[in-house]
This record gives sequence, structure tokens and C-alpha cells, in this order.
Amino acid sequence: MAQVPATTQATGTDEGVGAAVELDVLLESHRTELTGYCYRVLGSAFEAEDAVQDTFVRAWRAYDRFEGRSSLRSWLYRIATNVCMDSLNAGNRRARPVDLTPATPLAQAALSPRPDNTWLEPVPDARVLPSHSDPAQTAVARESVRLAFMAALQHLPPKQRAVLILREVLAWKAAEVAELLETTTASVNSALQRARATLAEHAGTEEAADTADPLDAEQQKLLDRYVAAFEGYDMTALTALLHEDAVMTMPPFDLWLAGTDDITGFMTTIGAACAGSRLIPTVANGAPAFAHYKPREDGEPGFVPWAGPGPGPLRRPDHGAALLPRHPEVVPALRPRPGAGRRGTAGRRGRGPRPALHRSSGPARSSRRSGPPGPDGTGAVPGRPGQRGPYESG
Repeated sequence: MAQVPATTQATGTDEGVGAAVELDVLLESHRTELTGYCYRVLGSAFEAEDAVQDTFVRAWRAYDRFEGRSSLRSWLYRIATNVCMDSLNAGNRRARPVDLTPATPLAQAALSPRPDNTWLEPVPDARVLPSHSDPAQTAVARESVRLAFMAALQHLPPKQRAVLILREVLAWKAAEVAELLETTTASVNSALQRARATLAEHAGTEEAADTADPLDAEQQKLLDRYVAAFEGYDMTALTALLHEDAVMTMPPFDLWLAGTDDITGFMTTIGAACAGSRLIPTVANGAPAFAHYKPREDGEPGFVPWAGPGPGPLRRPDHGAALLPRHPEVVPALRPRPGAGRRGTAGRRGRGPRPALHRSSGPARSSRRSGPPGPDGTGAVPGRPGQRGPYESG
């Protein structure tokens, strides 16, 4: 267990300054995993970052009362849990567009935004997933931030949500969770049992997620074809790559479209401003993704993020650096569907745990944020196994 500084109060002395710096370093060493925990609980990358910052502020203020009976890590998780519970008590449950309304026919398509706190938000992996030397741990961590799993968590009351994440994702012992929540082991086990039952009730609407394994050479070629088709705005090529029942979503708008005809029809009408865009590879919610940039509107050369703070040059994201705006420009990548090119790959429509879009057009599907924030953008989602086209999203 890491040594913690004895005090931070003597700030006017070298000893006090050294203790403060040491505490800063210790707190920062827990930022990524705490952000991941808060993100799973809250469903919002931005609220998670705020919650962690609030956790650190509370830890600073209460540090002199920290008795060291538990590890600093456990103490920080207790504070973070209290911060998240305070936030969740407001009663808001986040969702995906496909969870709220039926698909919209192209003839009725309209961009009607809902408040940001309506939606589950995608997040760059580097913000929430600490590095692991064990590939199995890495795979579990990636699965635990898939938007489909995040959507399922939204059906749980706050305490059950925290218990399930601590026990099933972070592998805490029941006694450790009971101490953190200041309850009994029996209460923790009961909450976990109820949480599992609730998730099982909703499992029928989700497809089994595969881990975000590296793409092989054939899969990468297929993905490159999609990126080329989108950046070239070639609707014929896109139609050949999308499944017949592909889905496109684009929060903050509650609109979602189903089928290649409606998707490509939207992209050439209301979403025509996506023409000329560029997709930059990144990783989000445990799956390949893209940052989406559109041509500048001031006549100058270059590109800007769909929801960025203002004009700026196109640059390659560094661990999600380009995803900082309030509405990150993430489009999950296509994944070759299981058994592509082989017979016997029947599938179902389902809403899938493959996080689909974010605010941009591109390869994705109905489980992730998609589409640009303005009234003129779009996001596309490859569809299901067993249908026309070589991809499933994410």
C-alpha cells in the first residue's frame, strides 16, 4: 500500500509543501480508475470527470481526518461513491436514442435535440481504462464500458449499480464493498443478486458483445473501404458496406434511422454537410472509433471538430485529446461481422452492445452516440449479422 503524507496543513513550511505535493501525486495516480468507476456509475464522461475532481477536493479537505484504517484507494472510492450517489439521487436515467423512440422514416426526419443529460456519452479508453499487463483483465475492462452494458446499468437503482460495478467489474470482495457502503455483507450480496436479476431481464434486447480485438489484415481492408467511402461521400459504396437493417443515431437529436435507403437518403439531404469530412482513428468504449472533423466554414483550409470550441487545424488525437469538447466527435469503427463471407451467419436485429455512433457520420450502430451537434450532420451505423454488407459496428 502506498505511503500517504502525514499532514498537509503546514503549508507555510517546506514540510507542508512537500506533503501537499506528495498527496497531489497520490491522488493523480488514482484518477484514471476513479474516472472509469464514476463513468460506469453515471453514464457521462463529463459528469465522471467532475465527480473525480469533487472527490479530490473532498479528500483534500478531509485528509487530516483520514485515519488510515483503510487504504487511500478504498477511502477515495468511498468518497467517489458518495459523490455519485448524490448525483444519481436526482433521478435522471441516461439512454440511447433507440431506447426512447421508434425509428423515424426519412420522410418524417427532423433534428429535435434533447438535453445532454438524456444521453449516455462515449468516452476515450485512455480516460477510464488503466493499463493492465494481463490481457484477460484488459478484455474485461473494455467490455465493462461498452455502451450496451452502460445502458443496462441505467436500469439499476444507484446502490445496486455501485455494488455490481464494485463486485463484478472491479472484483472487490463483498466485505470490502460492505465497508465502503457502510452496510452489511448480507445487504451487499442481496443487492448484487437483485442487480444480476435486473440485468438478466434486459439481456434479451442486447446482443452478446465481442471484445475489441485488434483487426486482422482482412478486417482492416474492409474498414479502410468504409472510411474511403464515407470520406468520398460515395453512397453507392456505403450501401454495399452497410447491412440492410443498419441503424444510424446522432444524439443530442432523438432521431434514429433504420435501413440503408433512409440512412443514405438522410446523408444526401439533411446530413449533406458531412460531405468532405475526415475520420481520424482512435479508441472509445472498448472499441475502435473515429474522431470526426468537418471542413472549416470560414473559407480557410483545414478541418474542425463537429462540436469543437471554434476553428482550428485538423490534428491527430492523442489519447482522446480531440474528444474534449462537450460533445466529443466519436464514431465507432465497423467490425467485420462473425462469419462474413460464409453461409449460416443468420442474425437478429437487436440493439446490440456494439457501441454505435456518436456525433458524426461513419461506421457505427445504434448503441453509441453519433452524429454532429449541428442541424446538418449525420452518423451512420453498419447493421446486423446475416444481412447484406460485411460489417457490424464496434
